[in-house]
Amino acid sequence: MGADFPRLVHPMLAVTAQLPGDEAAWCAEFKWDGLRCVAYGRGDGLRLLSRNDRDITGGYPELAGLAGGRRVVLDGEIVATGPDGRPDFGALQARMHVRLPQPDLVRAVPVAYYAFDVLHLDGRDTLALPYARRRELLETLELPQTSPAYPGQASAVLEAARARGLEGVICKRLDSPYLPGRRSDLWRKTKLTHMVDVIVGGWKPGEGRRSGLPGSLLVGVQGPDGLRYAGHVGTGFTDAALRELAVRLAPLERASSPFAGPQPPGPAHWAEPVLAGEVEFAQWTREGLLRHPSWRGLRE
Repeated sequence: MGADFPRLVHPMLAVTAQLPGDEAAWCAEFKWDGLRCVAYGRGDGLRLLSRNDRDITGGYPELAGLAGGRRVVLDGEIVATGPDGRPDFGALQARMHVRLPQPDLVRAVPVAYYAFDVLHLDGRDTLALPYARRRELLETLELPQTSPAYPGQASAVLEAARARGLEGVICKRLDSPYLPGRRSDLWRKTKLTHMVDVIVGGWKPGEGRRSGLPGSLLVGVQGPDGLRYAGHVGTGFTDAALRELAVRLAPLERASSPFAGPQPPGPAHWAEPVLAGEVEFAQWTREGLLRHPSWRGLRE
């Protein structure tokens, strides 16, 4: 007797870690910069649920034929790509909160579903199977797009991700079961980050335990027309760093923005652009802003 078709399978989550030392026991996949999504194909249609179990089926009509009429549950990521072929999260954001997109938007920002796991197949629950076997089953489905998998090659895949400008890699134990809703060290994500020197052009006031201190810094980089706004940085600060920044910024406050071109949204305190710092970040967005920036410290 086959297993009942699952109504809901919460995605398994990875821990942040360095690459595993025993690479032969692991399989590496590229970390796609998209929207995590579990796809439920029941033969007569497809249902898409986000990581938070939100029904997003109507937002991605071009994925309707993904399951090909099979009774299957897939784990994967919805990805939009930019002109260079790399995942473009900024482009995907134009689709993420549109429940019923117009055809023009679907054509302008096409998406694909990168499947990387199979959780139920033709009446069989596959959660307890080892990852390596689930990948074999996934390959037999001949889906429109399957995320590539590279057993025993974590270091090489990380370098390939770096060369391609991707976000990083996910390493999965070849013998790992699928653990719904759990964050497990059987899956490990290693993110690639970059460093950039910035100039502090202002700050947003802090709230709560940061009351009276900067809540986030408004930073820029030098461009041909002057200081170009590059985003706001709200993480990576120690309490001591925030106190030092408050002292250093107070005498630098000015009435107008030092940024040339597009300005930060909302009200802010502006500063003379003399304080230099270092920021760690994931990627540049298509708008020229820092993605996932974290403060590393002032540069003297």
